[in-house]
Amino acid sequence: MTDTAALRASGANTSEFDAIIIGAGFGGMYALHILREQGLKVRVYDEAAGVGGTWFWNRYPGARVDYPGGPFYCYTFSEDLIREFDWPDTQPDQPTVLRYLNFVADRLDLRRDIELGTRITGASYDEAAQRWDVATSTGERLRAQFVVCAVGALSAANIPDIPGRERFQGECYHTGRWPHDKTVSFTGKRVGLIGTGSSGIQSTPEIARDAAHLTVFQRTPQYSVPCGNRPTDPELVAAARANWPKFREIMLRTPIGSPDEPSTLLARDHTPEQRRAVYEAAWGRGGIGSVLVGTYADILTDKQSNEWLAEFVREKIAEVVEDPETARKLMPSYMIGTKRQVMDDGYYQAFNRDNVSLVDLREDPIVEITERGVRTQSGEHPLDMLVYATGFDAITGALQNIDPRGRDGVPLTERWAQRFNSYLGLTIPGLPNLFMIHGPESPCVLYNMPLGAEQEADWIRDCIVHLREHGIGAIEPAPGVDLAWAKEVEDWGNTSLYPEADSWYMGSNIPGKHRQFAVHLGGPEYFRRIRDVAEAGYPGFVTEPERSRAASAG
Repeated sequence: MTDTAALRASGANTSEFDAIIIGAGFGGMYALHILREQGLKVRVYDEAAGVGGTWFWNRYPGARVDYPGGPFYCYTFSEDLIREFDWPDTQPDQPTVLRYLNFVADRLDLRRDIELGTRITGASYDEAAQRWDVATSTGERLRAQFVVCAVGALSAANIPDIPGRERFQGECYHTGRWPHDKTVSFTGKRVGLIGTGSSGIQSTPEIARDAAHLTVFQRTPQYSVPCGNRPTDPELVAAARANWPKFREIMLRTPIGSPDEPSTLLARDHTPEQRRAVYEAAWGRGGIGSVLVGTYADILTDKQSNEWLAEFVREKIAEVVEDPETARKLMPSYMIGTKRQVMDDGYYQAFNRDNVSLVDLREDPIVEITERGVRTQSGEHPLDMLVYATGFDAITGALQNIDPRGRDGVPLTERWAQRFNSYLGLTIPGLPNLFMIHGPESPCVLYNMPLGAEQEADWIRDCIVHLREHGIGAIEPAPGVDLAWAKEVEDWGNTSLYPEADSWYMGSNIPGKHRQFAVHLGGPEYFRRIRDVAEAGYPGFVTEPERSRAASAG
């Protein structure tokens, strides 16, 4: 019996809402704000002890925004919010982003409709009533016409199934679920770090400063670029505040929602000396956007252009890392940017410390985790603390953990057993009145996520208003439109080099997960596309008239 079926059978009291929002991060908080403005009765539920979503949980040492930040990684809809919050750095750290989201929650009076410390454990669609029955970890029964899943693209922590994992007797943490109620101290401890994605690379220098010894277990080396964090330029902030609509318009038209126009140069049009000068200038500025987007327009579409930049980064690794063998192990061979691009503040330099060592798992794989540490083929590494920096079941995992049951009681995990599907990256066939923010087949993780969340939530709000104004009780994708949408997403992906890598964009980090590109690369074209669907009266959807509650109850 499902959680929602058990609650119905128990006769538990039901709390009725127009809309339930799952998740109190950027997307969920904004959706709450704009749906309340329409007079809807709305409630947000989040299992965390505070607002912030991903930024509540990802408080590992060194965590910071990898997108052009300062006054641009934030809500853009309100000039008041732009004026009233001061961003100290160009690449804000996790405490600053969390402070900002708490500021917004207070400024917009959102907390009165947010239920924290409450996990959604199930959701089932009642076809007769055109309502969702939702179960919570506290035993409360909820009912709503609409469910908005703002669960986060990077929130379902992935812990690899390594033999003996439960036997380790030391401290154990995951970067995506870092403790919020205690301080983790590395001082004098032997720390093992498994994983070298974004969180592993950002946390390595921080852990190395205090640990007696840090052992980094690396499966795949990364191309990391300097983060280039610096104090926010007061003149830029003043200009943005004085003419925010212009800055926002630029962000809305650029491919990743950035205030910086991308490069239009082609690497092939430059001599090796000219390319080197462009790379060096970008490296000096730092930041992913500067190096990956601001150098040449064809880095992610042309293999030769990509290899020129990749070789430049490998040369930088060799310059920084003093031990040639360690430098060799740290050098990637895949195409730069086709896995999640990462940035750092002293990652490669950390391997010049006497208390940091690197284990290349391709040459010396993990056999098991023991009570005292990690055993690889070459022997045991004694540890006092183990940190998993192993990322997430990205984009789809958090929604599958809820596993909503739509028409005919079919759970989402069954619907997505072979491949995930959506229409517009906002809705799922067979799940009427359920919407997603940053769902699969939307731009999500390859776009300015606060700005993307605003545009997707605006679409959801407009759809709900349309339904209510026209007496429509339910809406869902028509048969077959998900296949056409998947083809569109695939075609966009194939304009790039992304599908050629084994990355979490493709689901490759999760054993058994179907290989499928999960991100729509259209950026502004995607948002124009979904607006066109709304303005045309929602073609591609089927609807049902609103049934009276009395009739559905009878």
